[in-house]
Amino acid sequence: MNVLKKWWVWCLLVVVLAAGGFAYSSWSQKTAEPAFRTAKIEKGSLTAAVAASGTLQPVVSVQVGSQVSGQLKEVLVDFNSQVTKNQLIARIDPESFEYRVRQAEADLDAARAQVATQQALIAAQRAAQSQVEVTLADARRDMARKQQLVDKNFISAAELDKARAALNAQAEQLKAAEAQVEVARANAGSAAAVVKQRSAALAQARIELERTAIRAPVNGIVIKRSVDKGQTVAASLQAPELFIIAENLNDMRVDTSIDESEIGKIKTGQTATFTVDAFPGKVFDGAVRQVRKSAQVVSNVVTYLVDVSAPNPALLLLPGMTANVRIVTDVREGVLKVPNAALRFRPPLQPEDKAAMTSGRPPGTSRGAATGGARGGSSGSRIYHLDAGKLVPVVVQLGVSDGLMTEVISPAVSEGMEVVVGTAGDGARARPSAMGAAPRMF
Repeated sequence: MNVLKKWWVWCLLVVVLAAGGFAYSSWSQKTAEPAFRTAKIEKGSLTAAVAASGTLQPVVSVQVGSQVSGQLKEVLVDFNSQVTKNQLIARIDPESFEYRVRQAEADLDAARAQVATQQALIAAQRAAQSQVEVTLADARRDMARKQQLVDKNFISAAELDKARAALNAQAEQLKAAEAQVEVARANAGSAAAVVKQRSAALAQARIELERTAIRAPVNGIVIKRSVDKGQTVAASLQAPELFIIAENLNDMRVDTSIDESEIGKIKTGQTATFTVDAFPGKVFDGAVRQVRKSAQVVSNVVTYLVDVSAPNPALLLLPGMTANVRIVTDVREGVLKVPNAALRFRPPLQPEDKAAMTSGRPPGTSRGAATGGARGGSSGSRIYHLDAGKLVPVVVQLGVSDGLMTEVISPAVSEGMEVVVGTAGDGARARPSAMGAAPRMF
């Protein structure tokens, strides 16, 4: 009985030791050689895009203001009112401007009367000049006769001197009369200039009276009204805003800011899509219409404004909506691509890796393993694949990326080749980062 009991004890001890040895062997193997998660290199198309946010705006929006000051007597349109060009949309009380027109008309009439008066004075001065000319001619004849009489000694020389003095006096009177005519003509010219001034003042008064009628400058829809009836507007240094009219809401645009690091990829004509919060799940199409060269600097961040067209035939899009824009910058067909996780993967450090790093060899490789320089050159990014249980680095050049997959260029890679994207233990941690930032593109 004692022998049988001892036999069972020895059998149980052997089983326990065997189980413990197997467990220890499995644990040691897992610790020494971690399991890796792999993915295959695929061949297909890649679409690179730049994402940004922007604001929807009408392509043409006109700010309607007032060039004159006064109290609004009428406001004839409201928000969302359809208007046509030259349609009356508001009116400023015109009474004071009508009085200014009447005063300008009266001033013009007075100036014209003054012109008529000066014309009459010119006629009078010309008549006086003619009379002096007649007297001067008579004085010349009288002097000629007396000269003959003096020569014949019929009269004394004193009589000739009197005739000569009278002739000289008439000559001076003629000069004075001519000067008076010129003065009258100058006064008439001044009066004519005053007429022109009064005419200009009248035209200005009429223009200001016309400006009391606020009219739509374009066909469109009123998207903003800033005033109400009875409100006083003051036009001093700049015209106050009364309305904003969008010329055509069927054709909108998205003003989006692109970071300076990505603006070099944006070209006119590139296709774009965008979404708005008002219509979840609905994607709108557009295209890059303009890349503006003026930089915007906010908190030391440099961005450039890109104008993206936004056709709006159903009038679903409204001015001011926030749009999430995706601009397609490049499309590649039939390229080799790997998950971005493969580019981020770095082999876990092993005790022998420290010696390898000291000797200049990549971690995770033995002295006999192929290096990145042997596979793909001395520069570029590195991916890893398993060769007989060992990590073999392959240096590749990167192409475009869509944020999840990246194009790889190297003669050492091929379609279907398995590359390491992580270890079994970090699978749960690697998945959330799959949507992380794409690696830098070459």
